[in-house]
Amino acid sequence: MKDDKKSPEIKIRTKSEPKVSPRIILFNDEWHTFEEVIEQIILATGYRIAKAETMTWEVHTCGRSTIYTGNFYRCLEISSILEDINLSTEVRY
Repeated sequence: MKDDKKSPEIKIRTKSEPKVSPRIILFNDEWHTFEEVIEQIILATGYRIAKAETMTWEVHTCGRSTIYTGNFYRCLEISSILEDINLSTEVRY
């Protein structure tokens, strides 16, 4: 006798890993003025003055700030421009 029953199809849903974008962390130091940091953030990112000022204040008060999140190669480019005046940065995932 032939068994016409098909085994039930089991679909397993897996949660995919959340995509984590690279980001640039800018660290505080005691050598650069607020104006230098603000100008360099604007030069590196193209952000408006108000955003660069907010980030600079966060670096000063918290010890670090995420300056940019996005494309890895853009992170490297921005980080390189920030480091042109010896700002301390790190690209993280």
